[in-house]
Amino acid sequence: MPDIDLSGKVAVITGASSGIGVAVARELHSLGMHLLLNARREKLLKKVADQLNAEIIAGDISSPNMPEKLLKMALDVYGKCDVVLNNAGIIETGDIKTIDIDKVCEMIRINVEAAFRVDYTFVRHFLGQGHGYLINTSSVLGTKVRMSAGAYCGTKYAIEALSEALRMELAGTAIGITCLEPGLAMTDLHRDLAEHPSKQMHIKHPLQPEDIARCVRFALTQPEYVRIPKIMVLPGEHQI
Repeated sequence: MPDIDLSGKVAVITGASSGIGVAVARELHSLGMHLLLNARREKLLKKVADQLNAEIIAGDISSPNMPEKLLKMALDVYGKCDVVLNNAGIIETGDIKTIDIDKVCEMIRINVEAAFRVDYTFVRHFLGQGHGYLINTSSVLGTKVRMSAGAYCGTKYAIEALSEALRMELAGTAIGITCLEPGLAMTDLHRDLAEHPSKQMHIKHPLQPEDIARCVRFALTQPEYVRIPKIMVLPGEHQI
C-alpha cells in the first residue's frame, strides 16, 4: 500500500522549541506539511521556524486562551488545521520531604490543564470539519509509577485517560487519537538536573527525539480505517 500523502496538510505543535517537538516538526516538514509552532522560549522557537519556514506563536501554553489563539492562527494563515501534537510539558520530581509543591502545581497546570484545553479545543474543531488527528505526548510513566515521580506520573496517567475516552467517543469518525509513550529520551525535559537520568539508570543509548518523530510519522501515514491508540517506544536498556 502506498504511503499516505501528507503534503499540504497543516500541523500545530506545542513544546516546539526543542526535543520531541523540534524533531516532529522537522519530520513533518520533510513530508511537505505546513507548521504552526508554539513554545515559551521565543529565541529558540524563531530559530526552528526559520529553518522550517514555519509560523510561530511564542507564549505559555498554560494561558487559558492559547489553544484558541493557535487554532485561529492556523485557520487565518493556512485555512485549515489537520494535525495537532500536544507536546508541551515539564517534570517535577522529588521525595516526600523535598519535593516543591508549588512547582508540582505548575506542572499540573501545564501537563494536565493546558493539555486538556488543547485536546478539547482542537477535537471540537476536527469534529466540525469532519477529520483530524490528535497526538498527545504521554510517557512510559503514564503507564507505570516509580518512587519520587508520582506527581509526574499522575499528570501522564491523566493524559492517557483523556486520550482513551476521546478515542472511544470518536470511534466511527475520521478523527485519530494517538498517545505517545516514550521511555528515557535525550530531550530538554531534564535540563535543570545536574545529571541526566541516563547516567543514574546506566542507559548508554537513550532515545533520541528523532526516534519518537518516526513514530509520529508512522501513526499519521496509516490508512484512515486504522487506529493507533498508543505507541510505547523504549531504549533497549530501559528496565521499567
